[in-house]
Amino acid sequence: MADGQPVTILCISSEFKGTDFLHSARQEGCRILLLTEEKHKDKPWPREAIDEIFLMPDLARYDDVTYAVSYLARSRVIDRIVALDDYDVRLAADLREHMRIPGLGSSTARYFRDKLSMRLKAQEAGLAVPEFVHVLNYDRLNGYMQQVPPPWVLKPRFEAGAVGIKKAHSADEVWHWVNELGDKQSFFLLERFVPGDVYHVDAIVSEKEIVFMQANKYGRPPLSVSHQGGVFISRKLPDEAAETKTLHALNRQFLTSTGIVRGITHTEYILGEDGRFYFLETAARVGGANLADMIFFASGVNLWTEWARLEAASARGEQYQLPPVRHDYAGILICLARQEWPDMSGYQDPEVVWRIDKAYHAGLVVASPDQARVEQLLQSYSERFAHDFLTVGPTKEAKRVA
Repeated sequence: MADGQPVTILCISSEFKGTDFLHSARQEGCRILLLTEEKHKDKPWPREAIDEIFLMPDLARYDDVTYAVSYLARSRVIDRIVALDDYDVRLAADLREHMRIPGLGSSTARYFRDKLSMRLKAQEAGLAVPEFVHVLNYDRLNGYMQQVPPPWVLKPRFEAGAVGIKKAHSADEVWHWVNELGDKQSFFLLERFVPGDVYHVDAIVSEKEIVFMQANKYGRPPLSVSHQGGVFISRKLPDEAAETKTLHALNRQFLTSTGIVRGITHTEYILGEDGRFYFLETAARVGGANLADMIFFASGVNLWTEWARLEAASARGEQYQLPPVRHDYAGILICLARQEWPDMSGYQDPEVVWRIDKAYHAGLVVASPDQARVEQLLQSYSERFAHDFLTVGPTKEAKRVA
């Protein structure tokens, strides 16, 4: 960054998201370049916070994007590159490597994007991981299925959330799916299905120091919601709970092992029937399904805003400072709705602090200093959501809710 010049951040997003980041980065005095796909050109981007918008047909065509961004860099000094969507983490990392820009590089990005790499890293760091095998060598795959009892889940290595995951109960079923994959087989892994409650820990890392963590628990596992439908629920766990302390320790152990220098992380764990927490997956991004809103109303920390402040401080050579953290409780409910714009006027408890504004979705956040009150409202509202709004459909939004 040249002296006296504003920090220039190239934001990449193959989905419409990250508006809070864009606003916050502008408030930090940054110059904002947005690279997105042509199909999103008419979305309500906060254009007052964006200096230039660039459109491409397909951000998955990495070579084309590399040529385009390198062309832009001929006349613009780019100080930082930020991937606003999970699908763009690898692309942003490759661009940083290519242009020698500080931030998450290609090797480290694998730990946050490649489900195989992240499992190997978690295992290496000493975390419990459900038994898994790379769908690569057939002898090893057969040996795995003989040693590890079903059910198993076949997982794509580079999809987000629960997208593309298939559950199998027999070797014949696995081989059916594997044969259908053809040349794409090596982009999958097979893992033992572990039933249990699923948790997520959301964190801020600044110069390799974890400066913020919040442990949360889903209502139903995201895989169940994405495949079977239902109301998506999450809530903050009590700070003093044994589960919270265990999850914080595991998350610190894992993140430290990855070598991540700075950024926002969203990591999921499952509590198995044997009483152990197992690593499920991680991401170098703000969690989806509006989890950032829930976290904000519990803690006062807006992950999108802090991400922007973190990047700006790093580019300026300044030390990032976390804002004061509040220790309240919050929970979120979201579901696909059969109405285009659901009437949520019947949900008027004073603890309702946020409502979703999205067609064919119902959703809200409740917050209170009293954890029991949050749990009571989540239970009551989830039953009412199921009656008032809930519909089930194999939509892209349903599959990517987490």
